[in-house]
Amino acid sequence: MTRRIAFIVISFLTALAACSGSADSDNTRNAEAVSMQHTEIWSKGNMELVATVYAENYVGHFPGGTTVTGRDGIQAAVTSHRAAFPDWIEEIQEILVEGNHVATHYRSTATHLGSFQGIPASGNRVEITEASIYRMANGQIAEQWAYPDVMNLMQQITADTQN
Repeated sequence: MTRRIAFIVISFLTALAACSGSADSDNTRNAEAVSMQHTEIWSKGNMELVATVYAENYVGHFPGGTTVTGRDGIQAAVTSHRAAFPDWIEEIQEILVEGNHVATHYRSTATHLGSFQGIPASGNRVEITEASIYRMANGQIAEQWAYPDVMNLMQQITADTQN
């Protein structure tokens, strides 16, 4: 009986260790995908990575009720944003990973060199903080809830640079 209990306990601990190892590798893979979307796609405009990082059925929830869907949608959003802010850089301040969810707190900096939401280029340098929560599926971003400091961004691009 003792031998059977020992076997069950060892089997359970082995299975638990295998699961936690898998969870660690999933967490790493998820963190890498989210980091890549910040550093390569949004910061450098590297669209070749969109199919690697974003799920085909991606849904992004952005301020003002804006929803971005699919890989084509995220490519259009990044391209449009980088047209207004060609030197846009997202620097991760903190990343948290738990299961199939990743959260990032990041600092974004850029120069307003193109029209953004109907506001012509001001040439103003901007810096905002942002946070996003991601739902991951198979190591790709399936869904995102983005929380940029839009009010601060708008104040910075409309600030009078002549004073």
